[in-house]
Amino acid sequence: MIFGELPLAEAEGAILAHSVKHDGGMFKKGRKLTEDDIGLLKASGVEMVFAARLSDGDVAEDEAAAAVARVTGAAGTAAQAPFTGRANLHASVRGLAIVDTARVNALNRLHESLTLATVQPFAIVEEREMVATVKVIPFAVPGDVLARALAIIGETPLIRIEAFRNKRVGLIITRLPQTKPSIIAKSEEAMRERIAALEGTLAAVRVVPHAIADVAAAIAEVSAYLCDPILVFGASAIVDRGDVIPMAVAKAGGEVLHLGMPVDPGNLMMLGALRDVPVIGVPSCARSPKLNGFDWVLARVLAGVQVTPQDIMDMGAGGLLAEIPTRPAPREGRPKPQRAPRVAAIVLAAGQSSRMGTNKLLADVGGLPMIRRTVAAMRQASDETIVVTGRDADEIAAALEGLPVRFVHNALYAEGLSTSLTAGIGSLTPDTDAAVIALGDMPLVTPDVVRRLIAAYSPAEHRSICVPVFGQDRGNPVLWGRQHFEALQKLAGDKGARVLFDALADEIIDVAMADDSVLIDADTPEALAAVRAKAGVS
Repeated sequence: MIFGELPLAEAEGAILAHSVKHDGGMFKKGRKLTEDDIGLLKASGVEMVFAARLSDGDVAEDEAAAAVARVTGAAGTAAQAPFTGRANLHASVRGLAIVDTARVNALNRLHESLTLATVQPFAIVEEREMVATVKVIPFAVPGDVLARALAIIGETPLIRIEAFRNKRVGLIITRLPQTKPSIIAKSEEAMRERIAALEGTLAAVRVVPHAIADVAAAIAEVSAYLCDPILVFGASAIVDRGDVIPMAVAKAGGEVLHLGMPVDPGNLMMLGALRDVPVIGVPSCARSPKLNGFDWVLARVLAGVQVTPQDIMDMGAGGLLAEIPTRPAPREGRPKPQRAPRVAAIVLAAGQSSRMGTNKLLADVGGLPMIRRTVAAMRQASDETIVVTGRDADEIAAALEGLPVRFVHNALYAEGLSTSLTAGIGSLTPDTDAAVIALGDMPLVTPDVVRRLIAAYSPAEHRSICVPVFGQDRGNPVLWGRQHFEALQKLAGDKGARVLFDALADEIIDVAMADDSVLIDADTPEALAAVRAKAGVS
């Protein structure tokens, strides 16, 4: 890659490294300069630009990031479309993140242009939470580096999410003559809360004397209830393999796999097994809600991940948990994770089709009503699809029969486009982060267009309005972040949302698209014929 200050005569096809003002506005960094762009910059008095030009064999940042992201995640993850050389992976289920640390390190050591960051191995992640991000350090990756990275990954992804298995857990609590009932109750409550937080069920509880024969009998009884795992919470700490709980496991027909762990609190935990069922001796510190080594083991077991003695011995690095403010107790929660935004598509289908004469949205395009093609594309890329109807509402609903969409009727549709925007925005659920405002008469827009807009969305980086661009022309649909919903609802008359662009210019990101589908609508008979031709039908 060649990087530096280039005269405009040599800048066509180069990628801007810094934003550049021109008489019509600004070209932001990352834009690939076209012949028209060069002409506009010349006319604006610009002579030089800082830019990058890819060398032979370089792979452009989005292409490289997408290639790595596609194979990095396995079951339980979903890769987002790339934008500015970044492709994020999100959890598609709640569970435990399993990361191949050695191969992640190997990939990151290949070359400074390609990076992969993941959540901590064995972190508990929520559905939609970001679990990994591939980032190309602008603006390209050498082709041989990408090839080596893909070879490291091969057919075995680097991260997967193991969903919690809704396991039935058995609990045995032992008592000594001096054990207070409150201690027994506290032990059960602490285990019940931990198990529920990991989507398990406390299926059987037995309270028995702290004696080998009694504990062994309880292990056998709980095992008969098909509990997996079995937890044994002793009235006294386990201090040796010859102690009551380890000996009870052996008497029940099981074995002790490991005693102790290099995690504090949690040192005096025991890992055993009865046939294939884990039997865990719970350390006394687990009566407290604060994080301890037992929590790490329990999370793996309830996610169906095998825990070996070596796994426990390898927990020492980072195993000092006491008084670390960044490790909150289970009841205290944890820092809010980054997550995939929840995006709704609002399809405006309430217009009067005054220039068409008939309702254009019901016109046939490739064997389907135009509105059905548009809505089907929105559905594939959004979390929810809302269709705002007005004229011919029943016919529009019939054209969309069988599609899982939500209808919102705009009785004021004759008063202009703004009333449909108000109806659509007003119907959004409180957890909606952003809305893609789509026009019903743009059936050539694909799901990938919407996915690319979502990938560009980042309110923290002032990219809360994402506008598709082909060449120098802005098109539709447009993604609006939640912070703008109130302004959209205040529009009046036949004004569309674009009247807000000037006032909100600092929040807008132009998102380049591969074709002109974002510019083509069908609001006249001639335009409909062009849409049909573009779609390959007559």
